[in-house]
Amino acid sequence: MITRTVSKNTRTTRGDLVNDLQRAGTKVTKATISNTLRRQGLKSCSARRVPLLKPVHVQARLKFVREHLDDPEEDWENVISSDETKIELFGKNSTRRVWRRKNAELHPKNTIPTVKHGGGNIMLWGCFSAKGPVRLIRVKERMNGAMYREILSDNLLPSARALKMKHGWVFQNDNDPKHTARATKEWLRKKHFKVLEWPSQSPDLNPIENLWRELKVCVAQRQPQNITALEEICMEEWAKIPATADNKDYYY
Repeated sequence: MITRTVSKNTRTTRGDLVNDLQRAGTKVTKATISNTLRRQGLKSCSARRVPLLKPVHVQARLKFVREHLDDPEEDWENVISSDETKIELFGKNSTRRVWRRKNAELHPKNTIPTVKHGGGNIMLWGCFSAKGPVRLIRVKERMNGAMYREILSDNLLPSARALKMKHGWVFQNDNDPKHTARATKEWLRKKHFKVLEWPSQSPDLNPIENLWRELKVCVAQRQPQNITALEEICMEEWAKIPATADNKDYYY
């Protein structure tokens, strides 16, 4: 009954199961429920946050996967991915566990400083390929289509040259309105950049998201105390990301 209930509704809590079993005439503890589910290969995990997908989005993602399922590895090595991300000074990535004694929870060494609105943040634009990361720049003003095109103009082609991309390399970004604006598409066309068609509502498929995650974890571990330090540490940690073969893991 425990396994059947959880299979039907994965959000069922151990408390719910205790109550259900009690109403059925069986008294068990939460520990027993945990052990029972664990033996069935089930464990409690944090639910992943993913984009809200409508049926049309699901079909678009499936179509994209089917079209590229048999693409050779060399094709993906010829793709440059880019995106923007926001990194907070005291964001959720700063959460960590500590060893402490009873009633010592407020000792400074056992706490993480927090301020209103996260203490500020910086916006970054970066790009990378299977050959390694290249440019990372801070976006100091509100990003719009014109600024995005300026960033690409200053950084995309130099990045391709630095990575020694093969002729006919492909540019990949997601469907953020700045990326898909008519003026941006026209600019890319005039520059003769080949753009990888991307399914709508799929920012999570962008391989650079894996890179952002690693960057944020590394930055949080160094605990920057102000915006200047945050920017410096971001640049330092980005430069430490290994190039070439190691980055293939972000694609495959």
